[in-house]
Amino acid sequence: MSAARILVVDDSLTVRMDLAEMFGAAGLNVVLCATAAEARAAAADAAVDLLVLDVVLPDGDGLDLLQELRRTPHAAGTPVLLLSSEGEVRDRARGLATGADDYVGKPYDRGYVLARARELLRRGDTRPEAAGGRILLIDDSLTFREELGAGLRASGYQVVAAASGEEGLRLAAHERPAAVLVDGVMPGIDGATVIRRLRLDAALRGTPCVLLTGSDDPGAELRALDAGADAFVRKDEVLAVILARLEAVLRNASGAAASQPTASLQGPKRILAVDDSPTYLHELGDALRADGYDVVLAASGEEALELLAVQPVDCILLDLVMPGLGGQETCRRIKATAAFRNVPLIMLTALEEAEAMIQGLRAGADDYIAKSSDVTVVKARVLAQLRRRQFEDETRRIREQLLQAELEAAGARAARQVAETRAALVEELEVKNRELEAFSYSVSHDLHAPLRVIDGFSEMLLEEHAAGLNDGGRRCLEQVRASARRMRGLIDDLLALSRIGRAALRRETVDLTAVARSVEAELRAAQPDRLVRVLVEAGLHADADPGLLYALLQNLMGNAWKFTGRSGEPVIEMGAAREVGAHAYFVRDNGVGFDEAYADKLFGPFQRLHSKDEFPGTGIGLATVRRIVDRHGGRVWAAGAVGRGATVYWTLPPKEVR
Repeated sequence: MSAARILVVDDSLTVRMDLAEMFGAAGLNVVLCATAAEARAAAADAAVDLLVLDVVLPDGDGLDLLQELRRTPHAAGTPVLLLSSEGEVRDRARGLATGADDYVGKPYDRGYVLARARELLRRGDTRPEAAGGRILLIDDSLTFREELGAGLRASGYQVVAAASGEEGLRLAAHERPAAVLVDGVMPGIDGATVIRRLRLDAALRGTPCVLLTGSDDPGAELRALDAGADAFVRKDEVLAVILARLEAVLRNASGAAASQPTASLQGPKRILAVDDSPTYLHELGDALRADGYDVVLAASGEEALELLAVQPVDCILLDLVMPGLGGQETCRRIKATAAFRNVPLIMLTALEEAEAMIQGLRAGADDYIAKSSDVTVVKARVLAQLRRRQFEDETRRIREQLLQAELEAAGARAARQVAETRAALVEELEVKNRELEAFSYSVSHDLHAPLRVIDGFSEMLLEEHAAGLNDGGRRCLEQVRASARRMRGLIDDLLALSRIGRAALRRETVDLTAVARSVEAELRAAQPDRLVRVLVEAGLHADADPGLLYALLQNLMGNAWKFTGRSGEPVIEMGAAREVGAHAYFVRDNGVGFDEAYADKLFGPFQRLHSKDEFPGTGIGLATVRRIVDRHGGRVWAAGAVGRGATVYWTLPPKEVR
């Protein structure tokens, strides 16, 4: 994986050499430019991963150059870090509004600039992560770093290297490595101290750590484990042993990473210092920069609010007594804004009265410090407030995760209760339906006997006692027989409808085209003199009960056959309704049609839109169709117009997708 390309544009030779040394030691590729013209040429030559840009250049304005470079193909989306001695808040706000991603004032802290550069590079890096994960290697020996780094890369890991404990902690905050390999003995912060600080950082405490040592001291391993190391390896071990130890700690730590990591205490922090005294303000800024903070200086409350509108900060130091917008009112406005409400704010004042402290805290300040020439207390309070903010963020994150888990669990319980209630009501409905169907069957069956008696005696009167009947009497008996036959037809249809609801459903793949052709043959045999054009789509299949599907098409195609009886050129179509969706079908005719205002009545029992004198029937056919479709988990509907035919649509979804 090639090193990132950083374009540094600054007219100061000292700054260029300092940044080149710093970025080079971090393994980054640096291109140095002293003028805007050199920067244009370098940006046109190759892609740039990060632009570090001075605001004031000898041959132009850095912000104008920034806008110009944004329009070039190689630097259009490149992250930009402004680095300038222009310390005015308005200059910083203007730079950020122009399109810069970050702004660091001179004099700068090298560690802070490197950390911010790495963060911007990480945001813009779209390259896939190495298969083995990212490993942070901290060792002051260049030779050992290169040898072990090569072995790790050959094993599929991505390696980030640091030459000191201080640099390693900053890298850990930004890179969030899968594991840390750290030398036990180094100048400055040693390996055990690095691990202890990682364990005290809520954002990094779960990172697996392996302590490396070249010492033969038998107590070294105990001290390493006491510091919080997950494993201990001697540097003279073969590479395979080191890799095995690393794999073991990674395996044990798998799944422990937080989905929304908390900001690390080791990461770069920006402090906003607000004071109307230039002398005190610059002394405070210099002292904080020495600890690696980026410090933004504002001479008034108005400037502080202007800066906060364009750039976030991690802590605010605010003078209580200032001309114009005083410290208390500035504090109130900051704490009244949702975006800044949780930013730690420390009030500073030369007044030592208790009343001044009370007023500051009532205004919303998180802490209160009396001004003095010794800023050690200020540094300690700043660190304490940053740590408090981190703990609060971590607690809030955990609380939100617990709340989310509780909501999900409650939702699952509610869904289960709804499902159980629904199941009980279906079950109850099925019982009621079966009872209703049994009642219908029983009533319909019992009505057959009296109807047979009525029809039989009427027939006997007409045949055996015709001489004693006048024309009116014979017509009455014929009407009685016709009504009995009609009642018998209704009863038979009700029995058929009842059987459809009670019969077991046997689903299989049915040749729908063949079924339609068979129904067509029945219709033609019953009325051979009718000339009806029947169009059936080839290759249709459905997941359905064969017997019920046959009954469905008998009813639908029978209706179409009946209602085209007065058409000059009757046409019936049966096919797949692909415009409606998958597993949808239709039967269409060019018969008498119907008024769509009454479409919802079509599928109810005994519902007719035409008189029996126009078209015979009982009004049960479409109710039967609906019952069949319902049993298959589908739906049925109709469309049509008076004198322009009708179309009945239905769906038969496969069992597994219902």
